[in-house]
Amino acid sequence: MIIGFLAPALIIYLLFVIYPIAQGIRYSGYDWNGLKPLTDWVGFENFRKIFADSSFTGAMKHNVVILVLSLGLQIPFALALAVLLNQRLRGRAFMRMMFFAPYVVSEVVTAVVWRQLMRPSGFLDHVMSGVGAEGLTQEWLANPRIVLYSVFFVVTWKYFGFHMILMLAGLQQIPAELREAAAIDGATWRQTFRHVTLPLLGPTVRISVFLSIIGSLQLFDLVWVMTGGGPINASNTMATYMIDWGFRRLQIGYASAVSVIVFGISLVVALAYQRWVLRRDVKGALTTMGA
Repeated sequence: MIIGFLAPALIIYLLFVIYPIAQGIRYSGYDWNGLKPLTDWVGFENFRKIFADSSFTGAMKHNVVILVLSLGLQIPFALALAVLLNQRLRGRAFMRMMFFAPYVVSEVVTAVVWRQLMRPSGFLDHVMSGVGAEGLTQEWLANPRIVLYSVFFVVTWKYFGFHMILMLAGLQQIPAELREAAAIDGATWRQTFRHVTLPLLGPTVRISVFLSIIGSLQLFDLVWVMTGGGPINASNTMATYMIDWGFRRLQIGYASAVSVIVFGISLVVALAYQRWVLRRDVKGALTTMGA
């Protein structure tokens, strides 16, 4: 009986998750363009070529930069905004909606709109000139030194609202009595936040951090539409590098090897999160419920 209920989901999972992963691993060992017969076995040669390619190592560094900036700027900004909008403010429901709205817009639409806003002599440049900051205007998506940070700005604009809503939900699960008790004991707002609010918000923050890490490692849509990985690979990520080799250069075997690397890194992060973070949070929740 149980197998009967599990079978449809298990078949779908095997067909659309396990089978593609297995095929990707298989193709990674071949020199294959996706059209000719799968006969040119090269073993680990594709992986050797990938790590010898400075474009790929540069793409990995770009993913790391996005990841570090996301953890260092985007998450704290989302947390600060969540704390602010958890207060009794006039119009806070409207502000919550406005800050969350960019998240529901598709990545392609977001990229197209911001590409137009950031083009030379575009809206962003006109706004800066209008406020007397014309000296700060840049070729936002054409300057190799700043294009990655321009992309990160758009990533933050789109996704910080999602993290804000997560943390806002976590804040609303913290009983107000705990903060009131801390205030009665003489704790300042900063002490209450550090020793009461932040520890209880820990599981939510850790989920947000995990999602941010995975999203940074797999970043593709925004970069591909806004810059295509350029100029001169200055905004390339591992995902755009993979798509470039797979669908532009028709090196499916090589691109499959890149996908295996991206999958492996993401899998390690996911397993580490489950082993050292999620298990502890679940155990703590069950202990609290049992008490």
